[in-house]
Amino acid sequence: MKKLQKGDKKLLNAWAFYDWANSVYTLTIASSIFPIFYGALFSSEDELVSAFGLEMKPTVLISIVTAFTFLVVAILSPILSGIADYVGNKKNFMKFFCYLGSIGCIGLYFFNRDYIHLSMLFYFMGLMGYWGSLVFYNSYLPDIAFPEQQDSISAKGFSFGYIGSVLLLILNLAMVMKPDWFGFDISVPQNILDNGSEADIILKAKEIKNAASFEAMKISFITVGLWWIIFSQYTFYILPKGVSSGHKVNKDVVFNGFRELKVVWKQLQNNLRLKLYLRAFFVFSMAVQTIMLMAVYFGEKEISWADKDQKTTGLIISILVIQVVAILGAVLTSKASSKFGNIKTLIVINVFWMFLCFYAYFMETPFQFYIAAGLVGFVMGGVQSLARSTYSKFLPETEDTTSYFSFYDVAEKIGIVIGMTIFAVVDQISTMRYAILFLFVFFFIGIILLFRVPKEEVSE
Repeated sequence: MKKLQKGDKKLLNAWAFYDWANSVYTLTIASSIFPIFYGALFSSEDELVSAFGLEMKPTVLISIVTAFTFLVVAILSPILSGIADYVGNKKNFMKFFCYLGSIGCIGLYFFNRDYIHLSMLFYFMGLMGYWGSLVFYNSYLPDIAFPEQQDSISAKGFSFGYIGSVLLLILNLAMVMKPDWFGFDISVPQNILDNGSEADIILKAKEIKNAASFEAMKISFITVGLWWIIFSQYTFYILPKGVSSGHKVNKDVVFNGFRELKVVWKQLQNNLRLKLYLRAFFVFSMAVQTIMLMAVYFGEKEISWADKDQKTTGLIISILVIQVVAILGAVLTSKASSKFGNIKTLIVINVFWMFLCFYAYFMETPFQFYIAAGLVGFVMGGVQSLARSTYSKFLPETEDTTSYFSFYDVAEKIGIVIGMTIFAVVDQISTMRYAILFLFVFFFIGIILLFRVPKEEVSE
């Protein structure tokens, strides 16, 4: 195929389309159906789970495994990005993590509390695959788009992701809520119909439907893995392989990424604007990502739902609300950044997140949770797309974009490790409410740091 030039519309759309492919992971696995499925496995309020030689709350276990996964990604990404930069083939590394994550999603079908360590391995694979592929996906942005295109195409990518993930979630929701539409047998056995009381028949019918819905949740994990693999192929077909160097990997290359991070760190000392922005990003992203990763677990445990059916329906509807509103939020944020500037817009968004931490501490009813979902959606897409494009615009003139985005991703991952660890500790010793409230501090610090970012590039 003829090589497309930087800024080409087809190339930009192919890049953005990867969000369509992989965002189903964040919606179904990270944000909605898997947390509901996980909560159903540990239904007792006071139940503890044994894993890795410790007794802990189920929500603490998932927080710890999530934090550990991000730690592994933070360590591996500079090594792999260094190798990718050396051999000039970042696409193959992006593919590897894409397929690793997809297989992990499919493996979640076998998630079982009796085999908790193997189950958590599949969860680890999915999470690592998603974030690992983003290291290389993000690094493509300055290579394919000119600075004036980056805000809009970044927002377009997120919009693609929200639309695609909502479509699949609607299918998954239909499977969970109406399993009989998809061939699941929810009929009550004839002997119970003949001999059971009306109450027995109603109870049995509910048990059978719940079991079918539970199985539908597991099948939804397979649909995520397949969707991710299939739709990523267009992106892989169009995106360039990279600048081939002809070099082969040797032992000296393994730590190339860390050496490149060190170079980036030194270069940051002479780029005050980029350095101060990264400090702010590190702090506020820590809180944003922790909330996004734990929001549905919070809703599953802390909101007073009438029954399990209302809980399942309510949580998934709230996620749909988040995704739909996030499309609007990403577009409006892009327009606001064009008019008022990226930093001012990020400050306003962080103030909004700070307010949400207080609101979450006090909310108890499903209606209050729906309101929170709408508010989160409005700022979720905006903060992610704008943070990514702001960093891209602040980069100095360089062809080594992979190293800079590797630094960006390592900072983000280490922030998530810290945020999830703090969340787990506070959750274990108190409640998730206090854990969410505590994140207010990080948004407040992030706002202060954003105010310190100069309007123009300044050298130290």
